[in-house]
Amino acid sequence: MRLLHTMLRVGNLERSLAFYQEVLGMKLLRRSNYPDGRFTLAFVGYGDEADQTVLELTHNWDTDAYELGNAYGHIAIEVDDAYAACEAVRAKGGKVTREAGPMKHGTTVIAFVEDPDGYKIEFIQKGSRQGAHD
Repeated sequence: MRLLHTMLRVGNLERSLAFYQEVLGMKLLRRSNYPDGRFTLAFVGYGDEADQTVLELTHNWDTDAYELGNAYGHIAIEVDDAYAACEAVRAKGGKVTREAGPMKHGTTVIAFVEDPDGYKIEFIQKGSRQGAHD
């Protein structure tokens, strides 16, 4: 068994694709329109779906925004340098919601950014990971 993908519902697919591709450096792996169901699926990630877990961005054509709820946490991405990753996101117009630095009560260097729909994305600096965190 292996984890294949995580699905996020997005209000504006083109805006979300621009964020995940241009700001986070993911590649559009495939995209399919389903006119009878009035939705589009777009899969993005850092590598081929055969080898990597990816994100499925689902755009329901008649829905512009979603309530994120209070159960969702975040997506985590390992980065070489969390400080530089935050600067790169900021330079491309992205929103940094927690600057890079050690997590509370630990030494793991983390940061948080937000995608255009408000989903949180955690950067975890490679080599600094110690254990579970909030």
